[in-house]
Amino acid sequence: MTAPLVILILVVIGLPILFILFAIGIYNALIRLRNQVENAWSQIDVQLKRRHDLIPNLVETAKGYMKHERDTFEAITKARSQAMGANTVSDASKAEGALGEALSKFMLVVENYPELKANQNFLSLQEELTSTENKISFARQSYNDQVLFYNNKIQMFPSNIVAGMFKFVKRDFFEIEIAAEREVPKVSF
Repeated sequence: MTAPLVILILVVIGLPILFILFAIGIYNALIRLRNQVENAWSQIDVQLKRRHDLIPNLVETAKGYMKHERDTFEAITKARSQAMGANTVSDASKAEGALGEALSKFMLVVENYPELKANQNFLSLQEELTSTENKISFARQSYNDQVLFYNNKIQMFPSNIVAGMFKFVKRDFFEIEIAAEREVPKVSF
């Protein structure tokens, strides 16, 4: 065999192997990013569940003091139910925004009840809720960062070719849809 023939055979065999290895590398990177997005969402989900579990305790503590605020309690209960029933990131974003708005209104009503504001159980629950809200914010930021990396990877060349072949789809960001929720919550004691 002559040298040019050997080189030709190596190129014919080597290029497809290199292409396959390159595609495998891209595929594995996409899988890793998709798993990171799912992990980040599960971190949000844990914090949202904690928030959903705290709300009934907060409401029950307040009911003894706020006997004439039935509409406020019903709004929170309805918003909590919708948030717990959300199935997609988009639905969860909307439902959690509505729940946040209902909680903000509830906290405004609490201002009219000084005895409630002095109740140690209520203050403890309010502090836990504030801490949980902060954890949700951090988890939301982490999730959105992971979604950004993932979406960039599936949309940029050459990984978009592999992503298209294996049906990797764009993920939604966890965005706040209600303008009032974009404002910093004001909690006063």
